[in-house]
Amino acid sequence: MSEPVSSFDLTLEQLGGYEFKVGFDKPYPELHTDEPPPLGKDAGPNPSRMLAVAIANCLSASLIFCLNKKGEKTEGLKSKVHVELVRNEQKRIRIGRVDVTIQAPLPRESEALLSCLDGFEEFCIVTQSVREGLEVNVNVEAVG
Repeated sequence: MSEPVSSFDLTLEQLGGYEFKVGFDKPYPELHTDEPPPLGKDAGPNPSRMLAVAIANCLSASLIFCLNKKGEKTEGLKSKVHVELVRNEQKRIRIGRVDVTIQAPLPRESEALLSCLDGFEEFCIVTQSVREGLEVNVNVEAVG
């Protein structure tokens, strides 16, 4: 990869059990994440759901951007996401696949839609990063 073009920082603060408060670098509404039972209490979306949302949102935004550049209105666009969890060879649960269906409020034969279908995915930062596999560095600091 090349030099960074931008960056941002987020924080997670454990509220109890597996529930976390997410702190953003901007004044966004407070977000809580949690794991479903038996680990957590399902007080918010878990990381798998957040990743699925990130993929679908990014794809949807990329398609909207392309269609808007071509003069098409996209009010009412909807996306559906299906996630399959699988076990790997070590029997650990992993996200096996993510299927995104975008319902564009345009006729199938729309020239703008047909034109955008050829390349809008290439501009989705999240989807392309996941597809390529991204570097994740982990550092655990004892502060107690």
